[in-house]
Amino acid sequence: MVSRKDARKGWVKAKNANATTGNPSLAVWVSKRQTGNPLLRFIKNVRWEYADDLVPDYQMGPSCVALFLSLKYHLLHPQYIHLRIRELQRAFRLRVLLVHVDVDDPVKPLAAITKLACLSDLTLFCAWSYEECARYIETFKTYETKPHDLLLGNKTNVPTEDYTTRVTQALTQIRGVNRTDVLTLTAAFHTLKDILQLTEEDLSGCPGLGPTKVKRLYDAFHTDFYPTAGAKGATTTEKRKPTSGEASSGASGNKGQGPSKRRREDQGPSSEQK
Repeated sequence: MVSRKDARKGWVKAKNANATTGNPSLAVWVSKRQTGNPLLRFIKNVRWEYADDLVPDYQMGPSCVALFLSLKYHLLHPQYIHLRIRELQRAFRLRVLLVHVDVDDPVKPLAAITKLACLSDLTLFCAWSYEECARYIETFKTYETKPHDLLLGNKTNVPTEDYTTRVTQALTQIRGVNRTDVLTLTAAFHTLKDILQLTEEDLSGCPGLGPTKVKRLYDAFHTDFYPTAGAKGATTTEKRKPTSGEASSGASGNKGQGPSKRRREDQGPSSEQK
């Protein structure tokens, strides 16, 4: 079993051996077992060097390492990755399992690898080409010393919106309501809560709000977002009953058509049909 101290030995040896380069942290350390891996040809944006006795396959920093696994190789040697994880132990804070998906049907093996990564506290990354694998390693190395603020985005250029602006954006979504109407409402009732509780009579008292706007505002404030099940069922199941006038006209129409239809049937086929 490899101890935690031995697991980090590769990083220390590589750092001491390359101290003459000025800044050894600029290089990605690569285990000798990765010799011949086509992935190495595509690592072009950062420098990489072989390191002796390196337990992980790639080491992008003092606390960030990666194990490389070809899915095709995993299907032939399923115990390989278990041995590598056991050797790695928990000597590093960020342990990446970089999987190269190079089989036609990866669903089942990827499910097993995902479960293994979760149980082993590994961060799983899947790539469908050697170029993509190399980009992941380069990205980890590039962001090794970057502050976490980069993940939060740039907040300096985001304008701060006041309360009135947000209320205006919300109420102007109602058809026919403009900014002037919103300013009138906020000047008279101050808060959105008070505006939402207004009656139609209260809304009618505001200058510039006609009956149509009042109706639309009141409906927007008091109508349910989704129709209730009872209302929906009544709408779909209820059938329109004919009025007394329609019923009488329909009966008379049927009564008048009955004898003529029988007479046509008694006369037999027309001369054209013969």
